[in-house]
Amino acid sequence: MSTSYTVIVTGGSAGIGADLCKHYIEQGYTVISMARKTLDWDHERLVQVQVDLLDEAATAKAAADIAAKYEVTHFVHNAGVIWPNLLEDVKLSELQGLTQIHLGSAIQIMQAILPSMREKQFGRVVFMSSRGALGLQTRSAYSATKAGMIGMARTWALELAGQGITVNVVAPGPIQTPMFYDVIDAGSEREKQLAANIPVKRLGRVDDITRAVAFFCAPENSFVTGQTLYVCGGASVSAITM
Repeated sequence: MSTSYTVIVTGGSAGIGADLCKHYIEQGYTVISMARKTLDWDHERLVQVQVDLLDEAATAKAAADIAAKYEVTHFVHNAGVIWPNLLEDVKLSELQGLTQIHLGSAIQIMQAILPSMREKQFGRVVFMSSRGALGLQTRSAYSATKAGMIGMARTWALELAGQGITVNVVAPGPIQTPMFYDVIDAGSEREKQLAANIPVKRLGRVDDITRAVAFFCAPENSFVTGQTLYVCGGASVSAITM
């Protein structure tokens, strides 16, 4: 355990993000949650920054404030929304919004904290993409921006590799989170059928994702960068129907 690390977790107020915050508090990190809502628990090493990452100006201010006060060593970009629609119903405003939260806000935050990482010659960055980046019905805007995260992470990995900063991607399959249940009703036949269609025959849990992120974020894992790990129960190598 170490108290010398500081991690930003976007979307840290619920689901995977909340589990990540808890994990890194337990590991002795200072944890900065950037989310629209606050966690329902507190800790002396937990910093809660309420911000809507869909708001470009608010995101820029929050990122600058954090960079001025903290030397951030880890950045887990977990925040996201789905906004599902069939192709004929997709609105360009949805694509623009998802571009900002999945890609734009990541750039804003990383630009703010990058000088500190470069000075330390150390950093760990993890993007939370999705199995949906490979294609999924009703996910035109979502899959496009989640796939964009993979391309951007690979680019950052190349640019920052010589500075001790690794950049990797975790791509979850269906995980039991509030966002998942915004799309699929808990306990429904649709949920049961989806679980049955996954090769390992269950839905994912938030701790499945936390362990994957922890691998990429580990200070000793300096030889792994630009990689995408699908944590999806085998769904990335099979066809699933939501």
